[in-house]
Amino acid sequence: MTTSQHRNHSVAEEPVTSVLPDGDIPYDPTHSLNPDEEVLAALGYKSEFKREFSLFTTFCVSFAVLGLLPSFASTLYYGMGYAGTAGMTWGWIVAMVGIQCVAMSMAELCSSMPTSGGLYYASAVLAPPGWGPLAAWLTGWSNWLAQITAAPSVNYGIAAMILAAASINDPSYVPTDYQTFLLTVFIMILHAILSSMPTRWLAQFNSAGSTFNFIALIVVIIMIPAGTDRTERGLPRFAPSSEVWGTIYEGTSFPAGISVLMSFIGVIWTMSGYDSPFHLAEECSNANLASPRAIVLTSATGGIFGWFLQLVVAYTVVDIDLVLESELGQPFAAYLMQCMSQKMTLAILALTIIAGFSMGQGCMIAASRVTFAYARDDCFPLSKYWKRVNKHTQTPANAVWFNCAIGILCLLLIFGGELAVGALFSIGAIAAFVAFTIPIAIRVFFVGNRFRPGPWNLGKYSSAIGSVACIFVMLMIPILCFPSLTGPDLTVADMNWTCVVYGGPMFLVTIWWFVSAHKWFKGPKVNIEHMMLGREEAVLIGEGSVGDGKDGDNSLGDMKGPEKITKS
Repeated sequence: MTTSQHRNHSVAEEPVTSVLPDGDIPYDPTHSLNPDEEVLAALGYKSEFKREFSLFTTFCVSFAVLGLLPSFASTLYYGMGYAGTAGMTWGWIVAMVGIQCVAMSMAELCSSMPTSGGLYYASAVLAPPGWGPLAAWLTGWSNWLAQITAAPSVNYGIAAMILAAASINDPSYVPTDYQTFLLTVFIMILHAILSSMPTRWLAQFNSAGSTFNFIALIVVIIMIPAGTDRTERGLPRFAPSSEVWGTIYEGTSFPAGISVLMSFIGVIWTMSGYDSPFHLAEECSNANLASPRAIVLTSATGGIFGWFLQLVVAYTVVDIDLVLESELGQPFAAYLMQCMSQKMTLAILALTIIAGFSMGQGCMIAASRVTFAYARDDCFPLSKYWKRVNKHTQTPANAVWFNCAIGILCLLLIFGGELAVGALFSIGAIAAFVAFTIPIAIRVFFVGNRFRPGPWNLGKYSSAIGSVACIFVMLMIPILCFPSLTGPDLTVADMNWTCVVYGGPMFLVTIWWFVSAHKWFKGPKVNIEHMMLGREEAVLIGEGSVGDGKDGDNSLGDMKGPEKITKS
């Protein structure tokens, strides 16, 4: 049997080998499946959402989650503070090579498996025989940690900017941790209310928010060089290129090259939202083409315009030390006050705050879809509550409020100081890219040419691009755990707690797996033999089935090992 014959099979022609919860099966002979429903059924799920997202609206949510302007403003401390303007200019370009490889490899997986389980589902399908549940478990929990800390970290940054603006208006006002916490919680609750809306409203709201995000970004990129008052302060309008590109700020105790790599945390955290189309695939029409295109479009657009924003800031910053040590408590606001009038500063902060609100909203939506997908496969305690779809809005409202509650608990880190709350950003950077890379690594190093690509794929460059993606992430994981100081200068207050804040929960989750979860967690449930790895039809029908079609508790982890394609 030829490969093309395999790809042209209708799900209606395949043997149903298990039953989904509540007795549902994806194939109903009285209902003609559309192409999206057929693809999802072949992955083992029935369609539960309305497909009201298009390529553009999916890109809008993804670009809103990316939130270049507010993300840059929230992470300026890392990009500028570790390596200065050199890290912001050519450092961004270097980082984007690795990030774009990750995005393209992820898009290829999304085209092949367009389900809201996303990376977690891909890890389970592609893992070697017997390892599917563990691969899904680790990928899922790492991705979930990134998702549930995204909205709190974004909203914390927005609250800090709002209060910094208040301080600029009234220099005698000094925000307290308590005020920052309450304002951030208020924003979280607003986002949870909005994220519980029907899908059509969400698509429209996020389209408007993302449009504003993009316009605000362009306006700010123009406003900064046009409105800078450096000349009135006795400085040239722009810093010389030799200084901007050639001077590495000594923000760490490490050599210059390591400092530049450490500054990548700002790039990685800023660019970690392009996986959203994967999680929205079940709400997107023509998902196996539109969703991967949205991933690549988000990453490429974000990379280009993010670099432009880095350039204008690098060429106009006056004193990096004063930016980092400002009493305003928000480096981006401190930077603006160095090179802009007060009115211009407040105008740019206002644009950034509104864009940040839209970004936090997108993060809340994406996180709720991830929680729903994992709860659907009983990954969490009390999953039966988190996987419910609201009958009025047709959205996973319970998952939204579950994530909101956990996010508010995470915000208690505010009372531990800047170092403690900074852990939210560290988790977002590392947890996301670990989850991104696990299925890519399995696909490159274990599956090879047995992988069944979807209509959007990288062709002969797939393995090479995937390898670069894996190498980049493996390099960055230890780098992002380095403290900025070394030797006798390193104190508890200056320690980088990323390895503890991320590694601790992941260690506990791994222990949980070996103690208990391996007995009951079987990975994503499927209803027909998965054709991802190119089995023969005889093997498909003959070996059977993942189960007997009676208990509805089958999983990809129970599937037999893949057979190579034989051509007739």
